[in-house]
Amino acid sequence: MSSASSAPTPPDSLLFGLLRRVLDVRLVEAKALAWSWLYVFALFLAYYVLRPIRDELGVAGGVRNLPWLFTGTLLAMLAVNPLFAYAVRRWPRERFIALTYRFFMVNLVVFLVLLWRATPEQHVWIGRAFFIWVSVFNLFVVSVFWSFIVDVFDAEQGKRLFGFLAAGATIGGIAGSALTSGLVEKIGQHWLLLASIALLEVAVFASRRLSRISDAFQRPLKGEDPNQAVGGGVFAGLTHTFRSPYLLGIAGFILLYTVTSTFLYFQQATIAEANFPERAARTAFFANIDFRVNVFTLVFQLFLTGRILSWLGVALTLCALPLFSVAGFAALAASPTVAVFVFVQVARRVSNFALARPAREVLFTSAAREDRYKAKNFIDTVVYRGGDQIASWSYAGLVGLGLTLTGISMVAVPLSVAWLGLSFWLGRRQEATQRERARTTAA
Repeated sequence: MSSASSAPTPPDSLLFGLLRRVLDVRLVEAKALAWSWLYVFALFLAYYVLRPIRDELGVAGGVRNLPWLFTGTLLAMLAVNPLFAYAVRRWPRERFIALTYRFFMVNLVVFLVLLWRATPEQHVWIGRAFFIWVSVFNLFVVSVFWSFIVDVFDAEQGKRLFGFLAAGATIGGIAGSALTSGLVEKIGQHWLLLASIALLEVAVFASRRLSRISDAFQRPLKGEDPNQAVGGGVFAGLTHTFRSPYLLGIAGFILLYTVTSTFLYFQQATIAEANFPERAARTAFFANIDFRVNVFTLVFQLFLTGRILSWLGVALTLCALPLFSVAGFAALAASPTVAVFVFVQVARRVSNFALARPAREVLFTSAAREDRYKAKNFIDTVVYRGGDQIASWSYAGLVGLGLTLTGISMVAVPLSVAWLGLSFWLGRRQEATQRERARTTAA
């Protein structure tokens, strides 16, 4: 008779053992983490299949019209946000998440039919509408994902696991870009739209499975039942954000991130135009930056993010991105060269995806349940796109005043210093809230 030690290892135990080599995950969390990873992977795969189609249709409508498309995106965000808040108020999370994604799936079917039957003149206007729609879709569905995740995992779990989930988003983005690049000439845009619809249904399926197994580690907060509708007002996301110093601080974090990112985006365009006169060379320049960002980000997310968050805590981890921004904009002010810009852009984007994003999501684990959905969605969508608008017009104004790349970088330095101070305050506030919650639970 064979001993227990010689019995074959169950496949799920083998997979768990391999997962343990990458991150600190508990056995009770493994299934929830797996469904969460599939959820975010399918979501980003769907988006990155759509993104190149959006950009191509946007350019086809005229590059000079792109600022107006971003304005249209902000207006669309303002219109959609109360509708989502109503769904959160009316239905349990499993239901309103499915309704949200299937709403976007129906939209995709409509666009597919319109693009298929449109004349060349109609195609331009449909393309502009599609550009705005995908820009709304992107922020919205990702915000819903993270709202759900911070409703399932607590702060301690978030420090260990959110980096791995962010890696799922990165891998989904890489796979989606490769899928569109390799298949668009063979099967066309219409079939890629159908593929995105199918991937969104995979995300719905994963969210449903996650919702049904997550009760094993729900936070024991009084009065919170994950199987009941959240309730509250339709405009609670807006009002709660402006009434709460903590939520307003998170909104300020997003606003400063968006403003500095947009400044860097326009500086990238200026440097590329000045140093790479050929379109092919500019495309290669952008692609090389993206490649470096994806590689370094994935390494950090898989092997370092969880450990850094656990070692340093939320406050110090959250400070990494604004600290890189202070140093980066100062370096660009002193030496606005291609090499310095590439280093700054790669460092900033990697620190955002690998450190700031997971730490930022941990902040919402300390918020009330209604705010995890409504206020978070308002901040992630309306405030984010509002920052784009403020930054784009501000940058144009600074250029109009005669500031060069060096001068604009000097303007961005004090903004980044203020952002650094806000990040530290937010992290300390979250950590204090968690300590108080732990004492209350123990009592």
